[in-house]
Amino acid sequence: MLTADHGMPTSPSRRSESLPLALATVCLSGTLEDKLVAASAAGFSGIEIYEDDLIVSNWSPSRIRQECADLGLSIHLYQPFHDFEAAPPATFHVNLRRAERKFDVLEQLGATTMAVCSTTSATAVDDDDLAAEQLHTLAGRAAGRGLRIAYEGLAWGRFVNTVEHAWRIVQRADHPALGLCLDSFHVFARGDDPAAIRAVPGPKVFHLQLADAPRLHMDALEWSEHHRLFPGQGVFDLAGFVGHALAGGYDGPLSIEVFNDVCRQADPRQVAVDAMRSLLSLEETVGTLGPVAVRERVRLGDLPPAPRLDGLVFTELAVDEISGPSVARALTALGFTHTGRHRSKPVHLWSQGGARLLLNFAPQRTVPPGTAAICALAVESTDPAGSARRAERLLAPVLPRARRVEEADLDSVAAPDGTAVFFCRTGGEDDWLGDFAPTGRAEHGNGLLTGTDHVSLTESVDDFEQAALFYHAVLGLRETQTATLPAPFGLIRSRGATDPEHHVRISLNTAPLRRGDWAPAVPNPQHIAFTTDDAIATARAMRALGAPLLPIPDNYYDDLDARLELSPALLAAMRRHSILYDSDQHGEYLHFYTEMLGARIFFEVVQRVGEYSGYGAPNSAAVRMAAHRRRRLTTLKEPSAVAGGEGAHDYSLAHLTALSLSPPELVSAAADAGYRYVGLRMTKVTPHEPHHPLATDPALMRATKVRLAATGIEVLDIELARIPPEADPASFLRFLEAGAELGARHVITQLPDPDFTRKADRFARLCELARPLGLTIDLEFPSWTQTGDLTGAVRVLREARQPNAGILIDLIHFARSGSSVAELRELPPEWFRFAHVCDAPAAAPATQEEIIHAARFERLFPGEGGLDVHGILGALPPGIPYALEIPRATLVAQVGAKEHARLAITAARRHLDATARRTGPTAAA
Repeated sequence: MLTADHGMPTSPSRRSESLPLALATVCLSGTLEDKLVAASAAGFSGIEIYEDDLIVSNWSPSRIRQECADLGLSIHLYQPFHDFEAAPPATFHVNLRRAERKFDVLEQLGATTMAVCSTTSATAVDDDDLAAEQLHTLAGRAAGRGLRIAYEGLAWGRFVNTVEHAWRIVQRADHPALGLCLDSFHVFARGDDPAAIRAVPGPKVFHLQLADAPRLHMDALEWSEHHRLFPGQGVFDLAGFVGHALAGGYDGPLSIEVFNDVCRQADPRQVAVDAMRSLLSLEETVGTLGPVAVRERVRLGDLPPAPRLDGLVFTELAVDEISGPSVARALTALGFTHTGRHRSKPVHLWSQGGARLLLNFAPQRTVPPGTAAICALAVESTDPAGSARRAERLLAPVLPRARRVEEADLDSVAAPDGTAVFFCRTGGEDDWLGDFAPTGRAEHGNGLLTGTDHVSLTESVDDFEQAALFYHAVLGLRETQTATLPAPFGLIRSRGATDPEHHVRISLNTAPLRRGDWAPAVPNPQHIAFTTDDAIATARAMRALGAPLLPIPDNYYDDLDARLELSPALLAAMRRHSILYDSDQHGEYLHFYTEMLGARIFFEVVQRVGEYSGYGAPNSAAVRMAAHRRRRLTTLKEPSAVAGGEGAHDYSLAHLTALSLSPPELVSAAADAGYRYVGLRMTKVTPHEPHHPLATDPALMRATKVRLAATGIEVLDIELARIPPEADPASFLRFLEAGAELGARHVITQLPDPDFTRKADRFARLCELARPLGLTIDLEFPSWTQTGDLTGAVRVLREARQPNAGILIDLIHFARSGSSVAELRELPPEWFRFAHVCDAPAAAPATQEEIIHAARFERLFPGEGGLDVHGILGALPPGIPYALEIPRATLVAQVGAKEHARLAITAARRHLDATARRTGPTAAA
C-alpha cells in the first residue's frame, strides 16, 4: 500500500515551554556547524557547548553566538572545566588563569554558566574546606563578569563523587554564583537514591543533565563514555529524577548529555530527532504520573496522548515475482485465503480469522530482489487521527500516500528502519477493507488461526535503540522484557514491547556485534506470529495441507523432558509436530515455525495459555536459527528449491557474467540473487581481465570457502584449463586440486590445438589427473578455436575414451559454430552435465574479431535475441543446471555487476522456467 521514500521529519514548530529543552553537542556526530543545525531542526531551543566541539570549530565564539541566535538556540552551558578545586597553591594559580580565559569564551558565546567537574587530579588533596574556598574564589571571579559556576560531582571523582558531597562543598563555599549541575548518570551509576536531590533548593540547581543507560557492571567512566542512552532507552528512573528536581523548585532547562559510540557516528539529524522524541516522552511521563505539584510544573503543550490500541490490523510484505508466489503458496498451506485485490495498487489481501496479510507486488528499491520483507504494519487505534498527530509531534516522518478519492484516507508514518506504520479503524467511513475488491474466494472457515500475536523485526545495532524508542513513544508501548539470547552466530539482543492490554506486541532483535564474513546467510530475518487456540491441532492440520513447517531436532525434546515434567502425551505430540514450549508463573507458550520464505521472512504460530506474556524460552531462538540454516542448506540442494516452482531449474552464476567481482563477492551476489551455484574463473584468459588466483592465494581461498559455507552456495565448475600446443596437462594439477578444495564438480577446458592426436591425448591426460579428485573435464568449443564445433568436440571425446569426460554446450558458441541440434540429440546424455546459457542476435557478426568481442562483452539475456535457446536446451538432458554466462559490459557499467547478475537470473527464470512459474503473482495467488 506504500511505495515512498522515507525522509527526515519536518522541523517542528517551537513550542511554548515552561522548561526549555536543550541538547549537549557531545551527543552528536560531525562538526559544531552540523550539530547546531541538527539540534535546531529537531526543535531544541537550547544547547550545551562541549569544549572539544568549540576547539575544533573554524568559527569564532562570537560567530557561534550569532549562528545559534539565527537558529533560535540559546547556549545554556559551556562544559566541561576539569580539575580545578582542592589544588596546591601553584596549581590553583594556573587554574584561575585557565578559568579566566574560559570566561572570555563564555562572554563571546553569550553563555552564562560553566560546568566545573569534581577533580580527578592526582595532585589534588582531600580537603573539603580548601575545595570550598577555591570554588568560592572562582565563583567570585565569575560573578564579576555576570557568569555562574555549576559544580558537578562525577561518579568517578577522586574525592567528590556524590550529589550529597558536592552539595556540602557548595554550601560551605556559600556564593550566590556557585550552584550544582545535576547529571542523572552520576546519580544512578553509583546506585544512589535520587530523592537526595530534594535536599538541594531549586535555585541552587543551575543545570540539569539527563542520560539513561543499560545496567552494566563495569568501570563508571567506561560506562559513561560509551554506553549512555537517551531517556527511556535504559533502566534509570529518569521520570523520578526529574520529578525530584522539579519538586525542589528547579526551573532551568531539561538538557540531554549522552556519550554513545553509535550516536557519535550516526547522522546527527536523526540522533537529534531521537533525543527530542525521548525528552517529549519523558515530559509526558512526568506530567501524567508525577506528584500534583510536579505535574503543574510540566506543560505538555500539543503532544496528544497515545490513543488505546486494539490490535494489529494487518502486516504488509513487499514481494516480487520470485518471492510472491512462494509466500502465497505457504499462506495457502497455513489456511489463509486470497480474499481481495486492491482496487488501484498491486496489493493482495490474504485473510484467516482476524489475521490479515497484504502482499505488495509494487517495485520497492529498498527491498532486495527475490526477497519478501515486512514493509508496513497497521495498528487498530481508537483515534487514528490522534495517533497520527501524536506521531507527527514526536517527529515521525509522515508518509505521502497516493490514493483515489473513494479509497480510505489512512495516516501513516515511518519507523526509523523505514517500516510504514498505519493507523486504522476497521469499520466506519474510512474502513481500509473497502479498498479491496473481493476475489470471490471465501475463507476456509477451518479456524486454524485467530489473529496476529506479534511482529518481530531484526534491526541493525545502529537502529535498535531508536526503533525501540519510536514504538515506545509514538505508539505508547511499554517494554516487557529485554534479553540476551545465545545463538549459533553470536549473541542476539531482544526487546519486547506491548500496549497495556497486550493487544499489540512488537519484538525487536539485533546482533550487538558482527565481525567478518562468517555469518548467517539470512540478513535481518523478520517474522509474523499468528495466534491459535490449539497449537497441536493447528500444526497437524497445516502439515496435512502441505505447510512448510520447520523441523526441530529430537535433542531439543530430550532436553525439554529432562528439564520439565511434561506429560508424555504432550511431549510426544510436540515432538511429532515440531512444537516448542515455554512456561512461566503466569501460563504456558506453545509455538512452531515455518521454513524461511522469500529469503528472510518466516511465520510463527503461537498458543498462549493463561497470562503468559513472553516470546518463548531463550534457547528456542538458537534452536530455530540452527534449524533454519540447516533447512536452507538442504533446500538449496533440492531441485527448484530457489526458484520456487515445478519446472524451475537450478542456476549457476558464471564468473564471466560478473568478472569484476572477486570470488567471495561473486558468491555473495549469487546468494543474494537466488542462484544455487557459481562458476569460478581461476585462470587469466585474456591480458586485460582481472585475475583471481585462488590456486596460489591462501587468503583468497580461505575467504571464498568462508562465504561458500556461510551462504550454502556451491561451486559448480572452475575454469579455464586452456591447453594450447605448448601446454603440459600436469601444469594444471594445482588448479585442479584448488577446484576440488572448493567442492567444484566440473572443469571447463578448451583445446586451441590444430594437431588432433596431440590434443586428444592431452585431454585424456587431464581427465586422468582430475578423476581422483572427483572432477569431470568438460570440453567447450568456441568457434574461433581449433576445436570449434560440436563435431570436433565429439571426435575428441570418442578418441580420449575417459569416463569423466564431457562436453559443455555454450549457446552462443553452439550457434556461431553452426553445430547441429539433430547431432546433439543423438549424443550420450551422460556427456552433458551443465550448459552455458545466454542469447544473442540471430545473425553472426561479420568477422571473427567481432564474434570474439560479442561473446566476451555483448551477450543478451535469454529471450532478448534470436538464438534457438529452447531448441538447443531441449536437446540436452533434462534437469541439468543452467550456468548463466552473459557478459554485458555496457549494462554492468550502468547498474553494477551484482545487479547485472540479478537481472540475468530474473530474465532466465521468466524465459526458461515452466509455464506455471511464468503465470505471475496474480495467478499464483
